[in-house]
Amino acid sequence: MANPLAGKRILVVEDEYFIASDLKRMLGAQEAIIIGPVGDVETGLSLAETEPLDAAVLDVNLAGTFSYPVAERLRARSVPLMFLTGYDEWSVPEVYRAIPRLSKPYSTEAALDMIERLCTRGRVS
Repeated sequence: MANPLAGKRILVVEDEYFIASDLKRMLGAQEAIIIGPVGDVETGLSLAETEPLDAAVLDVNLAGTFSYPVAERLRARSVPLMFLTGYDEWSVPEVYRAIPRLSKPYSTEAALDMIERLCTRGRVS
């Protein structure tokens, strides 16, 4: 069976070095094309605007700044996205609660499964 992530362009916006590194390694092993990782909203916005993307993984809190503007830009372009965060659902503004969320710490299998579903179906459900 073909790898569902092979050749998929996935934006990673994560400011924690080890998590970003793990995501890059994990997605690279699946033959995905990693855009980033980047750790700030400004760069995330630039890439969300200019890069062709199949999906995106965003940390909610980037060194004290929320990544919601990046999520908005991605939604405007119909790019499937997910949050990877330590925040509970109740702390995420209601307008963003429908966006799939994977809580930190997470397993590699859970992250890959969610990203694969984003890339193949455009949503997680």
